[in-house]
Amino acid sequence: MIRTALILPVRNAGPYLDRLLPALAEQTLKVDEWLVIDSESSDDTVARFSAAGARVEIIDAKQFNHGGTREWGRKQLNADIIIYMTQDAIPANPYALENLRDAILADDSIAAAYGRQLPRLGADVLEGHSRSFNYPAQSRTKRLSDAPELGIKTCFSSDSFAAYRNVALDTVGGFPLDIIGTEDAYVAGKMLLNNWGVRYEASAEVYHSHHYTLLQEFRRYFDIGVFYGRESWIGELFGKAGSEGRRFLASELNALSRAGQGWRQPEVMLRVVCKLAGYRLGHIEKYLPRYVKRHIGMFAGYWK
Repeated sequence: MIRTALILPVRNAGPYLDRLLPALAEQTLKVDEWLVIDSESSDDTVARFSAAGARVEIIDAKQFNHGGTREWGRKQLNADIIIYMTQDAIPANPYALENLRDAILADDSIAAAYGRQLPRLGADVLEGHSRSFNYPAQSRTKRLSDAPELGIKTCFSSDSFAAYRNVALDTVGGFPLDIIGTEDAYVAGKMLLNNWGVRYEASAEVYHSHHYTLLQEFRRYFDIGVFYGRESWIGELFGKAGSEGRRFLASELNALSRAGQGWRQPEVMLRVVCKLAGYRLGHIEKYLPRYVKRHIGMFAGYWK
């Protein structure tokens, strides 16, 4: 019998729970274990998840780490398949969890599967384009042999909604214990190098997107730059992010034209400047004082 667990790291999730909790309750897949890891929420997050039937563990917010907290969570459970979600990823239909789990079970060589992310209600053109660019309607299994074609996109994944074969996580050492973010790409890359497959399952859908300000774009890409600067093996083995960035930019400009919003193209170019500046600065973060990095990035707690 295959045991499946669900893990949600959360903090002040209240604004999402009116949609998230009913969506989880109607899932056709009833998980064997449901663990919510709360980083000292100050709202009613803990009470509402507990009332919904989740096991809630509260951790010190200062101890949260994108990789380490997820790894700690899976060690608390006894499951063959572990599904990770974030608090703002809302299942789009009752079959989301089941389809994600079944994407792994369909092939013994699949180590992980991540679902399709749809734009949230009220998303604008750019926000929607980002989702369609990274999460198309066609499913695909990616393997190391796809790197010449896909480049860095080979190890692209998102644990905002992803399932992992627990034994496969063990073979690659699990999630890194101390990482600024992008832990999903790290794990996917390690799995690919260990001859596992990573599945993108378009039939497993959640609503999940963000609208970032220019400053947030800069800060987010600083963290991404720190990650890829420190994990240089990803670029060496799968390819650099530059070519994929250029392809995204061309597609984004085209999306604005199709939507009759060509006047927003200067905004896109300004966003590119912010992203590139943040990314480049992240790559040279070792030359920056810690207090500066704490104020530049989005994950300030990482630098404490």
